[in-house]
Amino acid sequence: MAVAAAPLTQAKKKEIGQSYWDLVWYRFKKNRLGVLGAILLIALYGSFVALPEVISPYALENRSNFVEAPPTAIRLIDEKGQLRAPFIYGLERKIDPVRRLRTWELDTDRKYPVRLFVQGDEYKLFGLIPMNIHLFGIEADQSEQRIFLLGSDALGRDYFTRIMYGGRLSLMIGLLGQFLTLVLGTTLGVISGYYGGAVDMFVQRFTEFLSAFPNIPLFMALSAAIPVFWPPTAVYFMLTIILAFLGWGGLARQVRGLILSLREREYALAAKSFGASDWRIMFRHLLPGTMSHVIVIATLSIPGMILAETALSWLGLGLRPPLTSWGTLLQDAATIRAIRFTPWLLWVVPPILLTILTYNMLGDGLRDALDPYSGR
Repeated sequence: MAVAAAPLTQAKKKEIGQSYWDLVWYRFKKNRLGVLGAILLIALYGSFVALPEVISPYALENRSNFVEAPPTAIRLIDEKGQLRAPFIYGLERKIDPVRRLRTWELDTDRKYPVRLFVQGDEYKLFGLIPMNIHLFGIEADQSEQRIFLLGSDALGRDYFTRIMYGGRLSLMIGLLGQFLTLVLGTTLGVISGYYGGAVDMFVQRFTEFLSAFPNIPLFMALSAAIPVFWPPTAVYFMLTIILAFLGWGGLARQVRGLILSLREREYALAAKSFGASDWRIMFRHLLPGTMSHVIVIATLSIPGMILAETALSWLGLGLRPPLTSWGTLLQDAATIRAIRFTPWLLWVVPPILLTILTYNMLGDGLRDALDPYSGR
């Protein structure tokens, strides 16, 4: 007598019926470094791009008399050894007559409690909602005392605030620039690989022509074409377009190689035999087959875009004041005097390194997850 097959459990049915993206999500969740990178990136973009006005204690261009003040230490124990709520000591300016330097000394007679969600400089949340609540701060006259978590610059501006606002431009230029690179690179790569012949020859020779020029001199020539009287917003978007224009060639060649193999697959030939147009075959049938590769390349290329903006702005070839990015902030720390007397200006480096590290962690996780049938 035949034995009836045991009914499949719901979990087993789900396991058998998994789609490709279900398998990708399952593989990605098992990669702890990839998940950690995704969480950190969400936190970075939420902090530096969405909420820098809330997290920062002051407005971006809020100047003070506390010029080149050192980082303010938040204390829990006072000079008598007693435990207190978080507070900071006041700062008193002194002049060193021997070295002819401005110094700052702690005034233990003045204590300022550190509060959460205090009122301060007004701003518009997301550019729409008027607000004046900041995540932390002190309730004191700004001319009397301020809190500088990472010190102040040569104009008395809070350096922590400038790093937060600078991250918005640097992080967004990586996303916008890579998006334009994806659109240009994938489009030309698909066209080049599908048509071949003269079209392929033209696209590939043009990419080789661009790659033959050293990046820095080519960028210098392109950035010199930006008029100096343009508003900062126009300069920002033009820099994004230039970075995308210089970076699409490598992606186009990789997409072309994938399309050369995919265009001979049965489903592509079947679509062509049924009378589908070339554009439908290219962008409806062939392009989706390259997306897993394109997503990984894009994720791993965004750090390069951010580093390019940072390096070029540091060299004075990219964004310029009054725009504030991580690259323009590095210019303040590019002198021997800054390193010697205001070393806290180098605090802009850790956010850059953290961003690059998290993108690489996410990219490695996606690279393994998007190939769920590899068995690794």
